[in-house]
Parts: sequence; C-alpha cells; structure tokens
Amino acid sequence: MTLQIDQRRLRAGIVGGGRGAFIGAVHRMAAELDGESLVVAGALSSDPAKASASAADWRLARSYSSYAEMARAEASAAEGIDYVIIATPNHLHVPVARAFIEAGIHVVCDKPLALNVAEARELGSLVKARGKLFALTHTYSGYPAVLEMRALAIAGELGEIRKVHVEYLQDWLMSPLEATGQKQASWRVDPARSGLGGALGDIGTHAHHLAEFVTGDRIASICADVRTFVAGRKLDDDANVLLRFAGGGTGTLVCSQVCCGEENDLRIRVYGTKGSVQWRQQEPNTVLFKPAAGASVELRTGRSFKSAQAGAVTRVPAGHPEGYIEAFATLYRAFAADVRRAARGESPQRDYPGINDGVRGLEFVAAAIASSSQGSAWVSIP
Repeated sequence: MTLQIDQRRLRAGIVGGGRGAFIGAVHRMAAELDGESLVVAGALSSDPAKASASAADWRLARSYSSYAEMARAEASAAEGIDYVIIATPNHLHVPVARAFIEAGIHVVCDKPLALNVAEARELGSLVKARGKLFALTHTYSGYPAVLEMRALAIAGELGEIRKVHVEYLQDWLMSPLEATGQKQASWRVDPARSGLGGALGDIGTHAHHLAEFVTGDRIASICADVRTFVAGRKLDDDANVLLRFAGGGTGTLVCSQVCCGEENDLRIRVYGTKGSVQWRQQEPNTVLFKPAAGASVELRTGRSFKSAQAGAVTRVPAGHPEGYIEAFATLYRAFAADVRRAARGESPQRDYPGINDGVRGLEFVAAAIASSSQGSAWVSIP
C-alpha cells in the first residue's frame, strides 16, 4: 500500500555531489537530519562509472547516468521523488532545475542561482508559471542566532537601522590553486562554469542575502571596487562594496577569497537607533545585543533567545554548538513542510530563501561588477 505524504518520509533525489564533491554529502545529511526526508535517487556525476560508484557509497535505491533521464523516470514512477537537490557547478543549475520543474518536481538548489541575471529571471518565470516550490540554500539564514537577530530587527528592538557591516573572508584562493587541477577551484574561477562573479557569486551572494535577511530591508544601491589579485585569474577574488539601503541606512560588504589565515569568516554587525547586534559564524551560538539604554547582553542559543523563530530550530542543549549542518537542515525542514502542504492543496509558507532571493543575488553581483567597471560609480539594484 502506498503511504500518504503525511505518513512517510519525503523521497528526495540529488543531482551532482558524488565522489570528490564538497557539498553533496552536506545536502544529504541536512535533508535527512530531522527525519523528514530520505535521499533515494541520484545522478551523482556526469561520469556514469563515478555516478554508479557514488550511488553505491550512499546506498541509493536508484542511480542515473544523467539528470534528464532521472527527471523523466522519477516523474513517471509510482513512488518517484518528491523533490530534487541540485548540487552541481553553477552552469548546470538552470538546465537541471528546468528539467525537473517541467517534470513537475519541486527543487532545492545551491547558490548562486544562475550564470547571469537573464538566466535567473527566466528560471524565476518558469517556477512561477509551473507553480513548483523552489528553495535556494543560503545556509546561514538557518542559524538560530541569525533568526534571533532578524526577529529583534523586525520587532523594532534595534530601532531605525543606520549602519550594516557584513564581511565574508576566506584564504583558499590566495594562490593559483586552479592551476594545480584542483576541482573546486577550477570551476569556480571559470566564467563558463561559475558565471559573472567569482568571490562575488560564491560568497558575496551569501553576505548580500544575510544583510537583507537580518535587517528586513533591501539594498537599493551600491558602490563597488571589485578586484582580481591572482595573476591570470578570469574572475574576481576580492570585492569591497558600499551599501545604501531602501530604508535610509548605509553599510559595507566585503568578500574576499585571498585573505591569508581566514578559513570561513562570515560576520555581521547591525546598528540601529535603539540598539545593535553582532554575530560571527565561527562563534555560531552567540549574538551580542547592545541596547542604547542598559548593559550589553550576550544572547545564547538554547538559553536566552526570545523569538519563536530561533526557538523552533534550536536542536541541541545550551552550550552545544548549533553548526553548519543544522543551519542547512533548518532550510530543508521548512521546505519539507511546504512540500507536504502543497500535496494537501494548502498554500506554502516559504520560510526559506527562494527563487526571488536567487534573482536578487545575481542582480547584486551584476550591479557590483558594473559599478567597479565604471570607476566605482553608484549603481542601483532593481
């Protein structure tokens, strides 16, 4: 007997992420963490032998040699997948997403959404026309601490936002790693596979999304200095961006993959007329809240967070770090709930980054590159 969708784990498939990949296993662990989903099928590599071996590693029920074959087969199967995870290099995001959306299957996709703004908008139109659910894995918005900061800002606890500083610093591309044949570096610095942005697309989009997500405000215009420090590299590896928000606030966004000694240092500071908040991803359980009147307060996951949003996704006891996998899983849990709602004919809540966030991220990258090419002129974001 076939179980109804509320009586079983959702069936997920994955494209990409096989042997030698960085993010595929993270997606699988996050999707399965809360018991909502089970990855049962995949097209894990464009190399059929590697795809088959990778599927065996994960003990998948079904393995495919191509994403097109997988989309057709799963759409027609009696117990086909409920949604697909796209964990490929950027140039495949849109064609893979298109294949599954047109097959009637919901999508979870890595960021950035596409190679360029036109591709992103085209995919956005398709998602809207077909009525499929679409999630984009801006992972950091899933941390309880980030949700607590957003709740404080939205509730007015910070007052009018005046200043936002967000930075994302890495060092792994400070030398020409791509020249050694390293897989992750090779495609990320290749415009044909990565898109119009290097560091901007890879980590700048995360910083951009975090600034808008926490404040609940939109970045209206930017002034950017985009650089490529490693000789011969075709895409940017460093960017410094001034921000003007629609609500009147200003700020800075710095993203770089050539900062010696920095592993994955993402941090944000938001200053308002009534208070400020600070968070660093390498200390994920702590939000420093500084009210204008009164002493600074160290808010802690599982102990002193007040918002229902943060409490709902706190999984471990106080003092135990809520980490990257859990933040990823927060997005998957919210997406799974919407998949079930859709199956019941109910309206989705969309408590996760989606197609519009993906389009906006590419608009930010395009604006930053345009600004820098014009001598750091101010450029509006649509």
